[in-house]
Amino acid sequence: MPGSFEGVGGAGLEWLAEVKRRYGWKVCCEVATPSHVEACLKAGIDMVWLGARTTANPFQVQELAESLRGVQMPVFVKNPVSHDLNLWCGAVERLAKCGVTQIGAIHRGESSSSSLEYRNDPAWDLAIEFHSRCPEITLLCDPSHITGKAESVPELSQRAINIGFDGLMVEVPNNPSEALSDAAQQLSPEEFSRMLKTLVVRDGGSSDEDFTRHLEQL
Repeated sequence: MPGSFEGVGGAGLEWLAEVKRRYGWKVCCEVATPSHVEACLKAGIDMVWLGARTTANPFQVQELAESLRGVQMPVFVKNPVSHDLNLWCGAVERLAKCGVTQIGAIHRGESSSSSLEYRNDPAWDLAIEFHSRCPEITLLCDPSHITGKAESVPELSQRAINIGFDGLMVEVPNNPSEALSDAAQQLSPEEFSRMLKTLVVRDGGSSDEDFTRHLEQL
């Protein structure tokens, strides 16, 4: 919303670059305009993602795809805010047609006007259908945005693993209580560490088989 915290701009890229230099970690940033892409490339960002509201606009996705033409970096696409599989798959296709070869997807649930247990409707069926149509695409789950509540993140993370997601995207700031946005859904580093120790990942499990089994149950 206008007037609310909307990020720190270019300073954030400098912080990510410092993290990369200091710890050797890969860093990732959301992009919504070609100028964002240009700034990320200049800062040496390793990966980018398209947000849910960006994915919902095919014209905006096309502009971003063109700006990423010839760029060799992983690009992730969040599902759109509405239940629209074609928009999600279409965004992936637009990137692929512009020569982006390292494409992944992130499922963050979908907005709903109904009263729900979580912030977003988990809409697991949308993720399962996406995997059925695009089985070659790495698919992550964003339990933080689905639930909106930190205490539910471990539960939803385990559910995503059971379904067969390839990984998780979890919000973990140093001090969640001081976060300027989405504080209620964020884990502290200590809570995140405890969650990782409790998650059960089945050895030898097949993601394709897991997704197929859940698809058959819909």
